[in-house]
Amino acid sequence: MSSNIRFIYLIEPISHLIPHVQKPKIPIKPNEKLVWTGMVLFIYLIYSQIPLYGIYKTQDADPLHYMRIILASSKGTLAELGITPIITASLIFGLLRSIRVIAVDPNVKQDRFLFEQTTKFVAIIMTIGQAFAYVKGGMYGPVNLIGFFNSILLIVQLVIGGIIIIILDEILSKEYGLISGISLFVATNISENLMWKCFSPFTVASERGIEYEGSIIAFFHFLITKKNKLEALRLAFFRRSSPNILQLLSTLAITLLIIYLWRFKTNVKITSKNAPGATHNLPIKLFYSSTTPIIVINMVISHLYVISQILYRRYGSSFIIKLLGTWAEKNGEQVATGGIVYFVTPPKDFFEFITRPLKSITYIIFILYFSGWFTQTMVELTGKGPLDLAKALKNQGFFLEGIRENEKSIYERLEKLIPTVSFLSGMVIAALQILADLIGATGSGTGILLLVSTILQVQENTEEKSFKGNVNVLLEE
Repeated sequence: MSSNIRFIYLIEPISHLIPHVQKPKIPIKPNEKLVWTGMVLFIYLIYSQIPLYGIYKTQDADPLHYMRIILASSKGTLAELGITPIITASLIFGLLRSIRVIAVDPNVKQDRFLFEQTTKFVAIIMTIGQAFAYVKGGMYGPVNLIGFFNSILLIVQLVIGGIIIIILDEILSKEYGLISGISLFVATNISENLMWKCFSPFTVASERGIEYEGSIIAFFHFLITKKNKLEALRLAFFRRSSPNILQLLSTLAITLLIIYLWRFKTNVKITSKNAPGATHNLPIKLFYSSTTPIIVINMVISHLYVISQILYRRYGSSFIIKLLGTWAEKNGEQVATGGIVYFVTPPKDFFEFITRPLKSITYIIFILYFSGWFTQTMVELTGKGPLDLAKALKNQGFFLEGIRENEKSIYERLEKLIPTVSFLSGMVIAALQILADLIGATGSGTGILLLVSTILQVQENTEEKSFKGNVNVLLEE
C-alpha cells in the first residue's frame, strides 16, 4: 500500500461512528425502488416545511434567493443547507482522487468504504461550518438579538437537517432508488416552484388592481372578469408583474427542445472476445456528463454571491470588495449592481439582455466557456473519461472494432471523441439555460433543464437495460 493511500485510513478509527448505508444484498425491483424513492421524497418534503426554531424576525433580503431552487434549499427550515455540503465534499475529494493526491484502489473493498466515509465525514464538517457561518453571519438576525442559547439551537437544527439530507441521498445512491437523492431533491424543488407559478391561488397587488399570482388561474380570472376579452388575453399572456401564459408556453418549448436533444448520440462499434464477430453499440450521448456540472457551477456562483454580500455589507468602502461586487435591495431582494458578481449574474429576460449588452455578452461568453471546460473536467473526475472507459472495456473483454486489442489503442480512439463531446455537452447545457432565461420560461433555465433531464433519467432507469453497449453499466460493473 502506498504512502498517499494512508490518508483515507486516518478516518478508520471513527468510521463506524459515521452513518453508513449498506448496499442491498439482492437487486431491488423497480417497484420497490419506486417505494424507496417515494419514502425519501416524503421525508425531504416534511423537512423542507419544518421551520427552524429561534429565528429573529428580520426584513433582510435573502442573499440566496437566486440559487435556492437549484441547491434544494428551503429558507428558514431544516432543509436550509440543501445539497451544498454533499456537492462540495464530493467535488473536492473527486478532484483530489483524480490528481492522485488521494489514492483509492477500487478493487479493495476497505478502500472504497473508507473513501465514502471520509467524503461523508468532510460533508458533515462542512455542514457544521456552514451552519455556524449562517448564524454568525446574521442570516437569521443579529446574534445579539437571537441570544446565545437560540444561536446554538439554530446551529444544532441546521446540522441535524443537513446530516439527514446526506443520509437520504446515500440511501438512493446505494441502488435503493430510481435516481440519486441530489437529483430528486433538486427536481422536487423545481417542480414545486413551477406548479406554484402556474396554480398559485394567492393574490398580488398591481397597477391594475388585485390579480391572481398563478398564470393559469389568472388566465381564467381575466377571461371571466374582463369585458374586453382581447385585453384579458393580453394581460394573461404578457403581464410582467407576475407569471404569465407566454412564460408557460416558453417553458413547454424549452422542454420539447431538451427532450429532442437528449436523444442525440454517436455510437462507437465494440466487439467482445467472448462473442467474436458480434458487434454492439457503445452510445456516447450529447448529454454525456448529465447535468451535475451545471449544479456545481450554480453552487459555486451562489457561494460567490454570499461571500460578496457579507463582505460588501461590512467593508463596502473597500475598492477590492467593490471590485468583487456591489449590492442593492430591490423589491425585497438583494441584486448585484456592479463588480464581478454583476457580470456572472444572468439577465432576467430579453429586455434586460438588450438594454445591458456588455453584461449580457460577458455573461454568455463566461458561462459557455466555463460550462464547457468544467464539464470536461468533471467527466475526468467522475471516472467517465477516455482512460477510465478504456480500462472498463478492456477489463470486461470488449474492444473497439477495427483496432488492436489493447488498452492504449482503445484510449487513443476514445481520447479523440470524449473530451470534444463533453466540452460540447457543457456548452449546449449552458446555451439551453441562457435561452430559457432570455425567453422568460417559468422558473430558471437551469431549473427546467435539471427537471426535464431528471425525468428522462428516471424513464431510462426504469426501462429494462441490456449490459451490452451501455456506458454507465460498463463503468459501474
